[in-house]
Amino acid sequence: MARIELKGINKSYGAQRALRDLDLVVEDGEFFVLLGRTGAGKTTTLRAIAGLEKLDSGSVLIGGRDVGGWTAAQRDVALVLQQYSLYPRLTVRGNLEFPLRSKIRSFSEAEIAARVDKAAKTLQITHLLDRKVERLSGGEMQRVSIGRAIVRQPSVFLMDEPLSALDAKLRESLRVELKRLHSDLGATFLFVTHDQVEAMSMGDKIGVLRQGRLVQVGTPSDIYDRPLNTFVARSVGSPPMNLIDGRLAGGAAEIGGFHLPVDGKSAAERTVTFGVRPENVTLQSGAPAEARVFDIEDQGVIKVLTLDMGESRLHVTVPAGTRVARDELVRFGWKADRVLTFDPDSGHNLALA
Repeated sequence: MARIELKGINKSYGAQRALRDLDLVVEDGEFFVLLGRTGAGKTTTLRAIAGLEKLDSGSVLIGGRDVGGWTAAQRDVALVLQQYSLYPRLTVRGNLEFPLRSKIRSFSEAEIAARVDKAAKTLQITHLLDRKVERLSGGEMQRVSIGRAIVRQPSVFLMDEPLSALDAKLRESLRVELKRLHSDLGATFLFVTHDQVEAMSMGDKIGVLRQGRLVQVGTPSDIYDRPLNTFVARSVGSPPMNLIDGRLAGGAAEIGGFHLPVDGKSAAERTVTFGVRPENVTLQSGAPAEARVFDIEDQGVIKVLTLDMGESRLHVTVPAGTRVARDELVRFGWKADRVLTFDPDSGHNLALA
């Protein structure tokens, strides 16, 4: 069992609080992604689990056991970093063998060879085993770095933005490989990133971290379709969710002098922030609202339009073949059942309050 549980974790560096009463559960065998901006506390969370940080307060449990008094080597976790942490003058084989030759481990030469061969086959780097690391590409070096973790056969993999230094095409390829690796190994993965595409495409669950606090935990669809607040709403999706201030009156949205339908909302009149994803905004003649096309971004399969409503702007995704020009006046509506409402002061999703 490799269930991870953090209870009331606090960590400060001088006057800066990195983690604030952090509670987190990663189930055994789960691929959990911690999503947050730079400085949110992602790396500190991993280091706390790995035993590399002395905590101010709180408990770390792995497999149901409090490991607060255990050293990093005793915790049976492997940490994969953005920096490859390889020995450049050694071969790939030498780098993979290195963690198995430490003084605290005792493996026979046959077992070392078997573990190295298995890891190399899993990561498809068998043909690189006798090559010096300094002659590898960035993607190959990251595979070797992951291989150094695999040979130890840990119960927990902690991954600190391991793909962020790679180019876009290679990141996409390694995302698929890491998901396959997780499925093959059956281990618990905790992966941290600032990239919402990585989070949405890889995680069984996502935890959104902000200033050392966990804001929301859920499946990718939970986070995308039912964000707890406006911060989470803007954290995922590209383009992100449109947030527009307006009024809710008579079960309809009043925005910039236009009235648009909303489903299942209170008839009570109040000021709210409306939230709608770009794919749920539609261009159609005779639609209830009007705006001017401010910008057009052609992304191949789709176009992303920015509509200027005067006091606010709205992102809309349309098929690539849609004919539209900058400065053109267009009529638009939205899918009424896909509109969220947030409190304009607290940012909380009113449907989840």
